[in-house]
Amino acid sequence: MAPQPLTDTPGRVPGPGRVVTPRQKDFFRCLPKVELHCHLLGTVRRQTFCDLVRKHGAPLSQDDVEQFYRREGKPVGVLRVLRALERHLLLEPDDFRRITHEYLEDAARDGVRHAEFFWNPTASIRDSGLSYELMQGAILQGMAEARTAFGISSLLIPSIDREAAPAAALEMVLLMLTCRHEWVAGIGIDYRETDRPPELFREAFRLAKQAGLRATAHAGEFGTPWTHVATAVEELQVDRIDHGYTVTDNPELLQRCVERGIVFTVVPTNSYYLRVLDPERWALDHPLRRMMQQGLRVHPNTDDPTLHDINPAGSWQLMFSHFGATPADLRRMLINGIDGSWVPEDRKRAWRVAWVEEFDLLAAGAF
Repeated sequence: MAPQPLTDTPGRVPGPGRVVTPRQKDFFRCLPKVELHCHLLGTVRRQTFCDLVRKHGAPLSQDDVEQFYRREGKPVGVLRVLRALERHLLLEPDDFRRITHEYLEDAARDGVRHAEFFWNPTASIRDSGLSYELMQGAILQGMAEARTAFGISSLLIPSIDREAAPAAALEMVLLMLTCRHEWVAGIGIDYRETDRPPELFREAFRLAKQAGLRATAHAGEFGTPWTHVATAVEELQVDRIDHGYTVTDNPELLQRCVERGIVFTVVPTNSYYLRVLDPERWALDHPLRRMMQQGLRVHPNTDDPTLHDINPAGSWQLMFSHFGATPADLRRMLINGIDGSWVPEDRKRAWRVAWVEEFDLLAAGAF
């Protein structure tokens, strides 16, 4: 299908794309999905953000809030918004419960059946004065409420703040082990990657793996060297990679990842590539396209949905409209997400049967 101007695109993403029919939009919304790469603090509804500003008397103006949620032209990074939430707005356990419940409600409405999402405790402990145990308990309460109300299962992934010291990462893992819960399945690592390579945090990952926790890592997101991906895969022994785009710079590494079947949780609205590539070619030149073409197991996710102005259906739609994915590619991505999740194997087997059958029925009427 030849690229055509795209209208009504989630996130107002620029550049050429396929026309998406109303029936196809329904397909992407109804498609049974897992979400494996989403940051809890990047899901906060605008109204909730404003409510928390008032509740805590935060030093943020209405214009500040509007700027945080504005996505016009080339997007700006979201780290400043996440830091504002940590410092000023998430100061009581119920704040964490509320945003968790609301994120899972929004995700379930968009066809997500299971979500595995990130939360960075290090700065929150420092800025809020709350204990790890209290914050984790509040998030778990929101997860339980959403499971009952909306039928969505979920797992929490406490994530290393790579802008903090390696000792803080080790402390985070020790706190997780002290407050061990079956819904807290493993660790991640995120925030600014450019001068904080993954090997700085090898001790925290080693402790987590020794304790039986799963692991994933943001690597290769900001145009950082392919060696970050290699270190995460080969030294930190992660179970999956978040982003990982610069893996395409090393064909041998890419082939090893293909052979191992490592799932890459990619983000079609990745802000870095939208900023640095030509608006009319960004989706054609984005490494994500080469990752698909060269056989990597990719799975689309939202990352920071309210800040990227995207939803799960929109992320999947962009894989089709802008990145050239065929229905067969989308079917494989569905399976990739199931295989890459951290739920028990018996549940994965059931999902592979039931969800693929749903996919086939929905796709028959959409493509």
